[in-house]
Formats: sequence, C-alpha cells, structure tokens
Amino acid sequence: MPHEDSAQAAQILLRRRNARRSLLSFTNYTFPQYIAEPAHAKIAATLDRCVQGAIHKLMIFAPPQHGKSELVSVRFPTYWLGHHPNDPVVLTSYGASLAEFKSRQARQIVESADYARLFPHVTTDIGSRAVNNWRLAPPQRGGMLAAGVGGPITGHGAMLGIIDDPFENWEQAQSQTVRDRVWEWYKGTFRTRIWENGIIILIMTRWHEDDLAGRLLAEQGDEWTVLRLAARAESQPERDENNRRLGIAAGEPDPLAREPGMPLTPRRFSDEALHGIERDVGSLVWSAEYQGVPRSLEGNRFKRHWFEVIDALPATIKRRVRYWDNAATEAGGCYTVGLLLAETADQHYIVEDVVRGQWSSDQRNQIVKQTAALDAERGRTVSAQGAGSGKSNARPNENETERLLPNAVQIYVEQEPGSAGIDAIRAITKLLTGYPVRADHPTGSKDVRLEPYAAQCEVGNVKLLRGAWNLAYIDEMCAVPNGKYRDQADASAGAFNRLANRKGFGLA
Repeated sequence: MPHEDSAQAAQILLRRRNARRSLLSFTNYTFPQYIAEPAHAKIAATLDRCVQGAIHKLMIFAPPQHGKSELVSVRFPTYWLGHHPNDPVVLTSYGASLAEFKSRQARQIVESADYARLFPHVTTDIGSRAVNNWRLAPPQRGGMLAAGVGGPITGHGAMLGIIDDPFENWEQAQSQTVRDRVWEWYKGTFRTRIWENGIIILIMTRWHEDDLAGRLLAEQGDEWTVLRLAARAESQPERDENNRRLGIAAGEPDPLAREPGMPLTPRRFSDEALHGIERDVGSLVWSAEYQGVPRSLEGNRFKRHWFEVIDALPATIKRRVRYWDNAATEAGGCYTVGLLLAETADQHYIVEDVVRGQWSSDQRNQIVKQTAALDAERGRTVSAQGAGSGKSNARPNENETERLLPNAVQIYVEQEPGSAGIDAIRAITKLLTGYPVRADHPTGSKDVRLEPYAAQCEVGNVKLLRGAWNLAYIDEMCAVPNGKYRDQADASAGAFNRLANRKGFGLA
C-alpha cells in the first residue's frame, strides 16, 4: 500500500510538472473534461512558442465551434500569467459581453485550487476583481483587461494582446464601413497598447478577403506566423493555391499532416457532418469560414468561362497597347498594373501580359521603365515575324526594324486629375524618353469605361496568353464590382478603349 501511495504521488507531481511546461497539459489539468484532438495540440504547441518568446505575431484561422477559443482566450491567458505574472493581458472580441464572459472564466481559473497548486504565488487581488479589469495581487503587476472591439482600452498597456473574432457575423464583415472601423481601431487603439516585444494573437473565423487578417497579411504578412486549420484537409496543390490567395508562401504542408479530405476534429465534426454543413452554407461561406480562404462575391458582369487561355500569339497582331494604372502603395493598398493588350487584324483581343505589384514610387518607376524596354524587344520579335521572307525566325532589314519598332507597343498612362496628375505624367514621360508614351484622361465612371471591354469578353473576342498572372486576373475580373481590387479591370478598360479608339472614353 505505501508503494501504491508513493506511485500515485509521483504521478500527481508529474502531472503538475507537465502542466507548468505546456499549455495542453495545463488545460487537461485545470479542465479534465476538455477533449483535445491533434488540432488542439497543434494550437497549444504554437501558443507555447509565444510564451517562450519565439513568436510575437500569430494568426490562427479555424472553423466555428472547433474548440479554438477555449484554448486561446480562456486557458492561455491564465497560463501566460502563471509564467509572466508581471505582464498584463488585454482580451478583445467583437462584443464587450463576450470578452467579459471569457475574462470571468479566466479569473475563476486563477482563483481555483488547481491553479494555486501550479502557481502558488499568482492569485487575484481581492480589491480588483472587476470582470472587465481584474488584477493580480501584489507584488505581481499583471492582470486582464477585457473589452469589445472599439471599446475603451486607452490608458492600459499589455504584453499579451488577444483579438478573438473581431466580427460578430457574416453581415458585419461584408460591410466596408465596419471593416474600416475595425481596422482603424486596431491601428489607432489596440496596437498602441501593446508593449515593446509584446505578443499579439489574432484568432478568427475568416469572413472576407479584406477583413482584419486580410489587411494585416497584405501590409505586413512577413511579420506574422499563420496557422490555418482547414475544416477539411486539402491536397498540396490546393493548399498552395489557397495560401497564394491569402498572401502566404507556397509549400506549407497541412499542419496536422492529414490526407486530403480528412476532417479537422473528427470527434467534434465527422466527415459526414462537414459535408452536410458545406451543402447547407454554400461554397462561398464554406471556403471562408471553414477552409479559411475567403473569396470575393462573384460579380454580375464577368464569367470565368469567357476567358479562353491560349498558348501562343497568332500571326495577325496589328496593334498593341501597354496601359498603366498607377498606385504608390508599397506593401499595401491598391496595385499598380501594367496590362499589355494586343489587337488582331480581325478585331479580336489578347491580354498578352500583366505586370502587377504594390510598389513604392521609386520601385514602380524602375519597373515601368524595365517593362518598356522588354516591350520594345517584344515588339522587335513580332515585327520580325511579319517581315522579310515570312518565316517565323526571319529578321527584318535595318530600315524596316527602325520603322516598325517605335510603334510596336504604344504606352498609355492614366492621368489623375489636378496639378499632381500633370506633374506625375511629366515625370513618367521624362522617365520613358525614347518610348511612345502618352497620357490618358479617362472620363465617366469606372463601370461605364469597362463596359465595352466586358461586351467583347462576353462574345468570346478576348483571350488570355498563358502566363503565371492568369488566375489572379480571372479572379479579379469575376469579382467586379464586389471584389477588394479592380486595378486590372481598370487597366483592361483603358487598354481596350485606346485600341478601339472609342470616343467619349477620355481619348485625346
């Protein structure tokens, strides 16, 4: 009997030691009823790295009702305070009541007997136990502040900041006004409360490509560690493509090493249950909320099947225009787009190339000049194909090259209104000295200017030359007018209206 008692005591000590060393063991110790599956073990292990200081900015995308908030917003803050009792926590969610509910649960854990056995020197201050702002007893300086997104956290600093679902529902996330408000709150309020070397954790169901996570990834994606847990495992090509849409590097395998099609938490949601959910919510919601890959609502003007992809240019190219829709937004905001559109002798149109990026003004100017040089060489090749003997590798004579080359690719740059637009055009004209460049002065709404091009696409008169840019181009065109971006659509309209010489579309 004494031997059994000592073995049991050793087991208890081992459990307590493990509970101090890992979040998952801590959760099992303080909440024995918690059912942990491999997905939860992965989340917990990633959060352990935050405690250790190895990760400072973490996004976790996981489907609804899969047990993520219990770990991240209830257990983790208390585990953090056990290890960092002098480093306060701020917990936010879309509503103050939800944040306070989780704060109350966390406070109960800190005040429990189990917690006292693990961290005997950490307890709440009896005089500071408000559910929205409770503190640890001195000499510890930590505690937890709970607030809704947009709520008052000014005046409070934190070493750990958690945002648990900044949007309440699908409708909120589809509102540009609400998304802008959340973004401004993050930049102007939440982010300013986090101390130097602090930890920020954003855990959310994805709702929209332009939600808080989407904007952060667009502006500072290289600063964030992203754990995307899809409800149903993808094949590696599917995962790479989905990560590309999110701005995440390709090559990342499924975090749980699942085979394609396997459910994330089969004890909570079986494969059959997930198929039923997918059928009920539809592909748009399923992709966003359950796979973590939001897509734009498909617009009502362009359809995917309109865009035939061809492998080679025909020999009947008559004219070509490179149209630039410029932006100066390095690592965020709108894109600069330079679209090359070719017209054939029988008045068909081929999108030959798209150069696209979020660049600073200097970077953009370098790329515009580089593209002009490459287009001139591209023009030499096309000119050569139509010259001399008629053979595809025939070279035109010197006089013919000089005659054809300057007009091979006409360059147009959209001019913004006002004096700043005039100055910008003068600068880019100087930059492209020796190339055929002109300003374009578009008039009317973007949708009106796009309509002639859309009509040609609809009847099959527009094709795409195969290239790495094809998918992003089709995605953006099919999202007009609901998508986050339309810079490629604007460049398409500009190029087409110039080639078609349409009056009333800002042509000089």
